[in-house]
Amino acid sequence: MEYIQVTKDNLEKEHICCAISGNKDVQVSSKKAWLADRFDEGLVFLKSVERGKCFIEYIPAENAWVPIEADGYTYIDCLWVSGAFKGHGYSSDLLNVCIQESKNKGKKGLCILCAAKKKTFLADPKFLKHKGFIVGDEADNGIQLWYLPFEEKAVAPRFKDCAKHPHIEEMGYVLYYTNQCPFNAKYVPVLEQTARDNGIPFRAIHIESKEEAQNAPTPVTNYALFHDGEYVTNEQMNDKKFLKLI
Repeated sequence: MEYIQVTKDNLEKEHICCAISGNKDVQVSSKKAWLADRFDEGLVFLKSVERGKCFIEYIPAENAWVPIEADGYTYIDCLWVSGAFKGHGYSSDLLNVCIQESKNKGKKGLCILCAAKKKTFLADPKFLKHKGFIVGDEADNGIQLWYLPFEEKAVAPRFKDCAKHPHIEEMGYVLYYTNQCPFNAKYVPVLEQTARDNGIPFRAIHIESKEEAQNAPTPVTNYALFHDGEYVTNEQMNDKKFLKLI
């Protein structure tokens, strides 16, 4: 498999989404705008030449849009291999590049969000365990922070207190989201309209800075839905899924 690193120079022409084919789609453009601002912070986006089939996105943990304490680590935003491409070693290829580059930069290790059982839009725990990752911390809602240390004495990364116990005071449905996930550009407005049409108390909170993300009340910041103060899900929803949840 041939891989391409997406940079500021080729961002506009490269395909960067796992499920959206058109580069002109508002979802893709919102994600690209988010990426463009992250490259100067050390973000790496490595993808296969196949459109959206295999890619890894990672960044120094100090600049990650998640509420973690992981100084000196590399944080993996996403490691994705599409169905037909699974089982060919591409995940290992991409992860190995991340490992080697992180070691070359003197990092302590890697970390990534996961859960004891596979959750939508989170890493596969079976794959991580196979690669030597271990659990560093776990939030009350079952979201875990897994890590791969490069040295035995490396301090395990952990969640900040704000994310360790996901809870908010606001009643109704409250959604925290970022532009890191391209789907939000389409589906967050869909949920807002659906809530208005059905008289459902709903508020979407757009996280627009690293500082906001690093102090969010949830381990997952790209999409986290709460109801009456309690965390519900990190799964992006269309109108039908949302109404079914209600």
